[in-house]
Amino acid sequence: MKKEKSKHKSIRKQFWSQRYLFLLLLPALVWVVLICYAPMTGLYMAFINYTPQGNGYFADMVNSQFVGLDWFEYFFSTDFLMIMRNTLATSLLTLVFSFPLPIILALCLNEVKNQRVKKFVQTSSYIPYFISWVIAANIFLTFLSADGVINHLLQFLGLTDQEILFFQNGPYFWWIIAIANAWKVLGYNAIIYMAAISGISQDMYEAADVDGATRMQKILHITLPALRPTILILLILAIGGVLNTGYEQQLLMSNDSILNYSDVLDTYAYRYGLKNGMYSYGTAVGLFKSVVSFLLVISANALSRKFSDDNTALF
Repeated sequence: MKKEKSKHKSIRKQFWSQRYLFLLLLPALVWVVLICYAPMTGLYMAFINYTPQGNGYFADMVNSQFVGLDWFEYFFSTDFLMIMRNTLATSLLTLVFSFPLPIILALCLNEVKNQRVKKFVQTSSYIPYFISWVIAANIFLTFLSADGVINHLLQFLGLTDQEILFFQNGPYFWWIIAIANAWKVLGYNAIIYMAAISGISQDMYEAADVDGATRMQKILHITLPALRPTILILLILAIGGVLNTGYEQQLLMSNDSILNYSDVLDTYAYRYGLKNGMYSYGTAVGLFKSVVSFLLVISANALSRKFSDDNTALF
């Protein structure tokens, strides 16, 4: 008991001695509570039949009928399989392209000795990250149109005799979105790996040179093992965001003829929740996505902690 009392006293003394630092922290804490946690009260909307009645947001929520899991059951019994198919197909294809390519680019740039060429390639690959999806979508729509550059190139090479309607064929849309997503983040993710490579001790490379190691051997036995913690952490985050396919690219590049292939969780929640006024249904779909994403992060983190030799994990 005496030890516990002395421990509480020491905590109070530390708090009082650092009271001004806690006061400086208070505005940030208030901001986090108001911006990040207060809006979570809206998750209750997924369990009620919310209809705006003009009495105020909270008053309308309290007076709405509680329906429990009815919205989730409705989602699972209607469009669930189609929406999950589209979401997972787009996400997994994006993961296939966007995860290994930045690693390969970073490894290649690390081997380039000409600094001007290295900076040019790095800057060129980084620029698409700053381009809005409005412009990026128009680039892909123009290039892949019936009279676009891609169709002309395919006909010139003799790979096709007629124009391919890329945006009228549903399965093509998954590949287009995956390539567009990978193109947008390629340079940004490569910089993360470049920063990790710059932290590798040069003594290891010098020792490898003395042993007569080739460039490929140095990449396989020095660079990649040193990058493994960074790769695993980014892979955990990528797996956790596998349902976050985005909605801007889908909305800007899709059309009604391929809606059965382009509609994903985000666009589905937006279309029903805001455009059709089914606020509770849209909230239920969004909550389902968040819960599954959270479980994926926890599972990927646990697997990484269990099977990685260096116990690499987020938490």
